Amino acid sequence: MKLAKKYQQAPVNILSQITTIAKTTPNLIDFSIGDPDLITDQEIIEAAFKDVKNGQTKYTEASGDIELLQAISGFYDRTYNLQFSTSQIRATVGACHAMYLALQAIIDPGDEVIIHEPYFTPYKDQVLAAGGVPIFIPTYEKDDFAINMDILNAAITSKTKALILNSPNNPTGAVFSSEIFEEIASLAKKHDFYILSDEVYDGFSFYEKFTPMAQYAPEHTITLGSLSKNFAMTGWRIGYMIAGEYIIQAVKAINEGITFSAPSPSQRAAIHALNNADKFIPEVTKTFQKRLEYVGKRVSEIPYLSIHPVKGTIYAFINISGSGMTSVPFCEYVLKETQVLLIPGLAFGDTGDNYVRLAATQDLDVLKEAFDRLAKLSF
Repeated sequence: MKLAKKYQQAPVNILSQITTIAKTTPNLIDFSIGDPDLITDQEIIEAAFKDVKNGQTKYTEASGDIELLQAISGFYDRTYNLQFSTSQIRATVGACHAMYLALQAIIDPGDEVIIHEPYFTPYKDQVLAAGGVPIFIPTYEKDDFAINMDILNAAITSKTKALILNSPNNPTGAVFSSEIFEEIASLAKKHDFYILSDEVYDGFSFYEKFTPMAQYAPEHTITLGSLSKNFAMTGWRIGYMIAGEYIIQAVKAINEGITFSAPSPSQRAAIHALNNADKFIPEVTKTFQKRLEYVGKRVSEIPYLSIHPVKGTIYAFINISGSGMTSVPFCEYVLKETQVLLIPGLAFGDTGDNYVRLAATQDLDVLKEAFDRLAKLSF
């Protein structure tokens, strides 16, 4: 085998069978991937392509076009009353790229990184790729899927280098309270670890104003953000990180041989989007809030399903305990019987096995059809 040893055995992919079936399933309703059906606002598209036609097709400075860094800084100032200098900001090829770079910059072999379950699947692999050790802590529906401070405290050791925090949360839809953020910030200061705060869904806190973790622990927080969800710009692959200048400088060196800079056209689109965020984000948020409230209503009418109230994101994390099945066989059965494709909760960690994730990426008519099909099943 010529492959590196670590890649010679393919990891178990619990979704592979479902994906295979899905490719050959007629009349499929797909709620699997968090890729909104919404198209990027035409105003953003036209602004970007006008800039491209006028010659914005070259490399930008490695950390990003200064106009974009200023736009990100301005967005945080206006939206959250947080002030960041452009030297604390880096444009990235999406938030996953930002997380990868941040972990590469701070992790030494054997450093521990705490991840709260259920979790966005790439976190584990990214920690391992950086030479770190992922330490998983569970969250529970009875606690609103919020981090339990006693459990977090028990997981902290002398090797703890970071906590990956995700609120609003994918997959659960939870939004952590300011009290929880304050307690986590206090622990980070006490034990001197980083908080890698994945705030991709910051625009999707439906019922209370979101406050970034950087407000509570500015010296210990690395903020990871993205244009993908807030502005329905998934395919543009543009995100950012906000951190101490010394981290941004380290990341610049790491990324020199990876992507150098984010794509220029995408950066131009992001500038226009962020400078007009007050116009664009509420429309996207309103769409998903309406869809998820509808999902909650329909789930409550189906005996074998239940759901904790969704407070944010674009996902519903649906409890399937009433079916008597775990998540993988449940998703296979539902797909076969109804042609509705969901993601097994097991994909987000062991604690997710009594759940499935529905990405509300289809309009209300499609959601209605899907739940009409699901309502005909019995267990």
